Amino acid sequence: MSLINKDVLDFSVMAFHNGEFKTISKEDTLGKWSVYFFYPADFTFVCPTELEDLANKYKDFQEIGCEIYSVSCDSHFVHKAWHDASKTIQKITYPMLADPTGVLARSFDVMIESDGMAERGSFIVNPEGKIVAYEVIAGNVGRNAEELFRRVQASQFVAEHGDEVCPAKWQPGEKTLKPSLDLVGLI
Repeated sequence: MSLINKDVLDFSVMAFHNGEFKTISKEDTLGKWSVYFFYPADFTFVCPTELEDLANKYKDFQEIGCEIYSVSCDSHFVHKAWHDASKTIQKITYPMLADPTGVLARSFDVMIESDGMAERGSFIVNPEGKIVAYEVIAGNVGRNAEELFRRVQASQFVAEHGDEVCPAKWQPGEKTLKPSLDLVGLI
């Protein structure tokens, strides 16, 4: 079953953010675009490459009004320990959500029950708290922050221009399409 247009369920979790522990709830995420970036676990191999890629692109996400929330089933204490131990993870300035009970991973349908970890899932959520785009991929394949950024921009564009759609590889400023029956060959 698709998660498109599904409301993010209410939640309240601990996070490690800018050297502090804080609580983040669904209410805190509303009113702006969000990316929930699930990854299997701290202190692993592919995850730091993805999180660093996001950290390097984070300012661009902020400039378009989008917050990044990385999420794993580790505790906020483990997030801090990883941050303290890794020069790569020290680059992260977005909130790292702790999901040790798997409430978020189950809500976004990425929980691997047998392992107690999340799949690699990226979810774009609109300011009203609805999932508008997502991908879930195998744990051994890293994701690309640049493509995720492009998809957020396209999602924002179509939300603002409801009668237009973005073709493959669309970039801001490029031509969009206006769907009509003529275009699909029905007239």
